[in-house]
Amino acid sequence: MEKKLIAMFLIIVMISALFCGCAAKSEEPTEYIGIISAMDNEIDLLLQEVVLDRVDEFGGVKYHVGTLHGQPVVITRSGIGKIRAASGVATLLNEYSISKVIFTGIAGGVADEPQVLDEIIATRLVEHDYGILSNDGFQWRSGDPGFGGDPGLNYDCDLQLVQLAYDAAVEVMGEDHVFKGTVATGDQFIANSEYVQRLHDDYDAFACEMEGAAAAVVCINYDVPFVVIRALSDKADGNAHESYANFGDLAAEHSCRIVLKMLESMGK
Repeated sequence: MEKKLIAMFLIIVMISALFCGCAAKSEEPTEYIGIISAMDNEIDLLLQEVVLDRVDEFGGVKYHVGTLHGQPVVITRSGIGKIRAASGVATLLNEYSISKVIFTGIAGGVADEPQVLDEIIATRLVEHDYGILSNDGFQWRSGDPGFGGDPGLNYDCDLQLVQLAYDAAVEVMGEDHVFKGTVATGDQFIANSEYVQRLHDDYDAFACEMEGAAAAVVCINYDVPFVVIRALSDKADGNAHESYANFGDLAAEHSCRIVLKMLESMGK
């Protein structure tokens, strides 16, 4: 009898361990693709198509958790500017298991060739407003150990994600309307032809916007691959406000369609 009891006890222990193991396995965190933008219109199309599991809220910002084109995603709108973008990405990476980050949205064109509604896939982000403003004017600082010890203000996007985004953009927009290159980030909406020329001359930039470099810094610090996708809503010149009003929503939709195509390609 004693031997039977011991045997039954061992069987119960083994079954319990098996169930516990299965439960632990089922509770393993899903790896999500983080998709972030600055404004509502930059993710509207994505939210219309996502199969939503739930909406979390942290610090007043909503994080939409679900599946999009077969890929587990977390989609959020951080708000405009570097501070909000950095905060949004940091929360995304702290609260979820994120395998990669896609920043999607619109920007102002800086280079001559790309036109309004063309697409820029960032290969590099640069903070154009980081430096010293003195009586001699503004001096950009990059990699100066005497100025906060920052190792550099150029942030490279993940090469595989860049290529994936570029291929998706070409499929959606056509090759003549897609460009790869530097995107300049600063906390200003640029509507000044002289400053546009400076961004082009100093940084060889294709576009300027207000969030990309901030998102890049956080992703690099967390060792998470990222890419920034920008459709041109304007040329960042004296007509920028009018152009943005006319083309902002359409440009944002184009970037969303490229993200959808990227997710579709990931599932193949």
